Parts: sequence; structure tokens; C-alpha cells
Amino acid sequence: MQIRNSDQAYGAAAQALHWATVLLVILAWTLGTFDDALPKGAAHAAGLFVHISAGLVIPALLILRLLLRVVDPPPALEPTRLGKWAEVTARLAHYSMYALLIAVPVTGILAQFARGNPLPVFGLFEIASPWLRDKNFAHNVTEVHEVFADALLILAGLHASAALAHHWVLRDRTLLRMLPQSRAAVR
Repeated sequence: MQIRNSDQAYGAAAQALHWATVLLVILAWTLGTFDDALPKGAAHAAGLFVHISAGLVIPALLILRLLLRVVDPPPALEPTRLGKWAEVTARLAHYSMYALLIAVPVTGILAQFARGNPLPVFGLFEIASPWLRDKNFAHNVTEVHEVFADALLILAGLHASAALAHHWVLRDRTLLRMLPQSRAAVR
């Protein structure tokens, strides 16, 4: 498989960044949503650590993805029977996901600081909270963080559903272009 994108498909670099982001979003959302199910103590602390670490990696991957798009443009959108409005909808969905991939971690960091807690950075060091604990602000920012995270997961689910619809209903190559080892199937 080629590292770079071609006219027909995404290369290994774009695919790796895409699927790594998918896995990290699912991991972070699951740990954030079901953190109460973890037993208090070491397991709960480990779950929070992984949640925060995944949340810190996600915007870094997004920045890499956006830089990659500049130096290695993606293939053109697949032409479909749906016409121009489908292209506009697809672009709007992508831009919305990119915005949420930044907004969710930022609000998570703000919530951590509003609780008066330091931000652990991969177990290497911590960034001290710049604020004193503010319980009401922490609650409000946490609510926004959760709404944004849920919106991201819903939008990603719609994105995945659209890819499956492209594959099974419209019978085009949209989904195949983002799957590993699909170059032969794409041509």
C-alpha cells in the first residue's frame, strides 16, 4: 500500500490517522461515559488517566491530519447520484467533526482545571490548574464537554452510516478508499 494519497484512494498515512482517531474517540467516550462503572480506587484512576491521555492525543492527530491534507491532498469526492448537495453535506460534516475533535478535549481540559486538578500529561508531568477550584464552573464546563462528546459520537456514527450507505446502496468506492488493502478493489 502506498503511504501517500492517490487520485483514487487514501494512502496509508491518512488511513492510519483516521482509524487511530476513530479508536481513540471510542475509547475516550466509553471511559468518560461509563467511568462510574469502574470500581473506585486504582481502576477508576487508571480509567481517568487513559481517558485524559486519549483526549490529549486526539487533537494532536487532528493537527497531523490537517497538515497531511495540505502536503498530500485527499482524493476528490466520489461522484454520486445525490449530486452537489451531498458534497456540501459531506464537507459540513467533516468540518463539524474537526471542530468537535478540538472542542471536546479543550472543554475536558477546562473541566479538569475548573475542578482545581492538575492535567496529567501521559504520566510524564502535570500542568497545574491556573485556577482555584470552582465547583459551579466545573459542573457547567463538564456538561458542555459531555454534550460535545456525545455530539461527536453521533456525528461520527452518521459519518460511518453514510460510508456504509455509499458502499451498499449507492455502490460507489467511498468506503473502500479509506480501508486498508483496498487499492485493488478501488481501481
